[in-house]
Amino acid sequence: MATSDIVPAEAGKTWLGHPRGLYLLFFAEMWERFSYYGMRAILIFYLTKHFLFGEDKAYLLYGAYTSLVYITPVIGGYLSDRYLGPRKAVTAGGVFIAIGHFLIAITEGPGGQHPFFLNGFYLALASIIVGTGFLKANVSVLVGELYARDDHRRDPAYSIFYMGINMGGMLGPIVCGLLGELWGWSWGFGAAGVGMLLGLVMFVWLKPWLLGRGEPPAPQQLRTPTAAGLSQEWTIYLGAALGVVAIWGVIRYAELLGYALLGFSALTVAYILWRTLGTLGKVDRDRMFAALFLIALNPLFWGLFEQTGSSLNIFTDRNVDRAILGWEVPASLFQSVNSVFIILFAPLFAVVWTFLDKRRLEPSSPAKFGIGLILCGAGFLVLVAGAAMAGAKLTPVIFVFLIYLFHTLAELCFSPVGLSAMTRLSVSSMVGLVMGTWFLAMAAGNFIAGLIARATGSGEAGDVTQVLDVYTRIGWFSVVVGGLVLLVSPYVKRMMHLDTIGAEDRA
Repeated sequence: MATSDIVPAEAGKTWLGHPRGLYLLFFAEMWERFSYYGMRAILIFYLTKHFLFGEDKAYLLYGAYTSLVYITPVIGGYLSDRYLGPRKAVTAGGVFIAIGHFLIAITEGPGGQHPFFLNGFYLALASIIVGTGFLKANVSVLVGELYARDDHRRDPAYSIFYMGINMGGMLGPIVCGLLGELWGWSWGFGAAGVGMLLGLVMFVWLKPWLLGRGEPPAPQQLRTPTAAGLSQEWTIYLGAALGVVAIWGVIRYAELLGYALLGFSALTVAYILWRTLGTLGKVDRDRMFAALFLIALNPLFWGLFEQTGSSLNIFTDRNVDRAILGWEVPASLFQSVNSVFIILFAPLFAVVWTFLDKRRLEPSSPAKFGIGLILCGAGFLVLVAGAAMAGAKLTPVIFVFLIYLFHTLAELCFSPVGLSAMTRLSVSSMVGLVMGTWFLAMAAGNFIAGLIARATGSGEAGDVTQVLDVYTRIGWFSVVVGGLVLLVSPYVKRMMHLDTIGAEDRA
């Protein structure tokens, strides 16, 4: 049993009823997400308008990048569990991510696919991918380590943490989008690098707020020399640098990466099942099965939700009337709308979940997932209805705001709840691996998102038939699956054995 499972959060100072470490992680993750979402907002336009990729290739490359961003946390989670601990992993990740963003900025070059500048761009993406592998899963694990597993503040804490993610997600597209589209691409990517650097400095400076959580499981072993002549810790960092080179070599082969992703996903799930069946008792085994059920819904949700940065971004650029108060808003800025809505609604959701929990009326995690899938599908159907009403004219911008509203409400039923469920249902020896697998399932969703985006067609201005047909089909599919999840949610909830979690930890 991990120490963090039995030490109450009140052992340190609190702000607004939560440990100060939560707010450190809030701001560190805010700046990391500023860099990620700021870069993502202009990436598809950088590929199509600067490197002049065709949309099929741009969508697949975008999907390959966002998939790898969510695959590497599986490896980062394992290295954290076994060697580094979450705190060191997050620090290393921040360094690699900052280097990647600055590398994009300084290798912009002239327009077109010049080999030198294109390879510099691929190397930068590879550095960001490796850095995210170290950082993404482990910063979420650190949030969980601040609370006992039966602490009812866990879901509200993850909702607060999710607000930090989305403050970065709001500011990043605005700052990087304006700089990138109006001033120059290197300005936008450079601003993303500055954001990551700020988050890294804050995380290192305020380390004491973590109250010793997230340290290496065996610090002495980490300093042991290896065959490479370096300490175990620095051997891991050297391996990460070699990983950057390896990813640089394969990222351009987007479709092959998709097949590799499926194989890697199958192996990871098989490993978790082997450990679950071979080493766990009935209660922990049931909980792990429940966690895997929730993980299985991840690719569907994110495959639909992640149209935001690809096909929906192109649709907004070409087929939406973006004039607001006399100013034609750059399409990349709409990437911030989702985060604005989350900032507005996340506190409300945290209050509502707490209010319902006190009255034993709160929906279970599986039920929240079902509701989220229904809302996600409804968002596409609303946009399709708005475009149909507009006919041959550009789609009114209000319908873009509406799809983001529905998807935001869906995300609040899905993502923070899933993060909390992964740390609650996992045994302490596998929490980093399970959290990494949660992000691996998101990677599969991002690859699926690239395939869906490619199916929407070229997206020429005024030609919306194919994209609306695809959006209609995936919208209804999501609504139906969400309804089925609601039907089976009581059974999955029983497998979670929530009534015994606190008693086991205290024992």
